[in-house]
Amino acid sequence: MASVYTVYSTLKDLANKDERGFVTPSTFNAFAALAQQNVFNGLFSKNTLSATTKSRGLDGHRDLALSKQIREDLSVFSKESTISQVDGVFNKPIDLAHIISMKTFGTFIMGQTTSTPIDLIYDELKAEYILRSTLSRPTETAPIGVVSSQITVYPTSVKKVKLKYYKQPEGLNPTNGAKVALTPRFGYTVVSNKEIYDAATSVDFELPEHYTPQLVMELAKMIGVNIKDTDMFTYASSEQTKQ
Repeated sequence: MASVYTVYSTLKDLANKDERGFVTPSTFNAFAALAQQNVFNGLFSKNTLSATTKSRGLDGHRDLALSKQIREDLSVFSKESTISQVDGVFNKPIDLAHIISMKTFGTFIMGQTTSTPIDLIYDELKAEYILRSTLSRPTETAPIGVVSSQITVYPTSVKKVKLKYYKQPEGLNPTNGAKVALTPRFGYTVVSNKEIYDAATSVDFELPEHYTPQLVMELAKMIGVNIKDTDMFTYASSEQTKQ
């Protein structure tokens, strides 16, 4: 995953090149989580674009397909949660970013699941029309979920559901790669008035490593560093040389 040390060091070097002065760890840490969130949100726009490109037969084939790469990157954030109805509604998980799908809880009988997909509706007027219709009224074998600040499932006899979703990006432990419920930060100790990287108090980005340039660019925009494409090309070339 994207190293907070690499992102910070690259941004600091490019800031010096741009004569913007020294980017302090505290300044970096103040924007790191938001930068990751912005890059993460951009994946969904790219996913929509790649789906359109694929439908037109313009996407790459197999391993070269943009849509495949984005799906793999988003899979890092995929999560499933079982939710019970409370006061007639289902509360969204606090770390929810985007819903993938929802289905009734169900059980397994002779290797077959009784779980039923729930059709998710985000338009309340459309939901009202369906609920009033005698032809399309939801049943336990064809339920719907109306999504707003909470989720209401019809028929209301559905008491438990399984929700698959993309969670909000958080961070990773730099020493072992374990997921942590913390946002990215550059940890450091001060030695002779100089900040020295400390992995024990740092948190890496949860985004894959190949998003390092995007994270640098996003942070640069926030902090006010002018980065040219040639700067990023030089950075990418140096990273390839190291590898």
